[in-house]
Amino acid sequence: MTAQIFSIPPAALHEQATHRLRQMLVEGQIAPGAKLNERELCEQLNVSRTPLREAIKTLAAEGLVELVPNRGAVAVQLSEADVHNTFEVMAGLEAASGQLAAQRITDAELIEIKALHYEMLAAYTRGDLSAYYPLNAAIHRAINAAARNPVLTSTYNQVNARLQALRFRSNQDGEKWSRAVKEHEAMIQALEERDPVALARVLTTHLNNKRDVVLEQLRSMEVQTMQQRGNAE
Repeated sequence: MTAQIFSIPPAALHEQATHRLRQMLVEGQIAPGAKLNERELCEQLNVSRTPLREAIKTLAAEGLVELVPNRGAVAVQLSEADVHNTFEVMAGLEAASGQLAAQRITDAELIEIKALHYEMLAAYTRGDLSAYYPLNAAIHRAINAAARNPVLTSTYNQVNARLQALRFRSNQDGEKWSRAVKEHEAMIQALEERDPVALARVLTTHLNNKRDVVLEQLRSMEVQTMQQRGNAE
């Protein structure tokens, strides 16, 4: 009996490469501003250059990668002004999602969001940020989906893609992470009560707190970089 050889469809390879590369960028395994080395990434992801390049194009469209002339693909690096502007827009989109979702969410959708919330709490209790973040993001997407506004969802996805890596890193401080979890508990309560004002308020506060943590981290990194340059001189 001969063994059957199954080939993986190109589309599946592309999706796998995109998922893994997105995770690497979001979790900071590829530093902001770093050039994407195709040869090394092909080895790490165990794919050829074709699906890798398709993945890079997808992530460039999402805003996680920047295609720079004469340099190639680079992990996006947002300036302080970029962070301010993007979080400002995102806070408004989250608030709009919350207002509409609180009025339009079904019982089935609420049950699903609560299930995600409990899974997220379990990941938080374990201190597993890699498991926590996708569940956190899924909750925000589910609230947005419950708003039932395709224009809002399209805009939300486009803007949020730019912030994924920053939102992930904002939970690396234990105290800030604990505060974010409490804010999520307030979101669930507002959803259960179908309270659009309360949900919009907590989502806006949640995003503004994320923004402040991210800006604090960026400034700290800038100080460290300046110190390292001074020591080198």
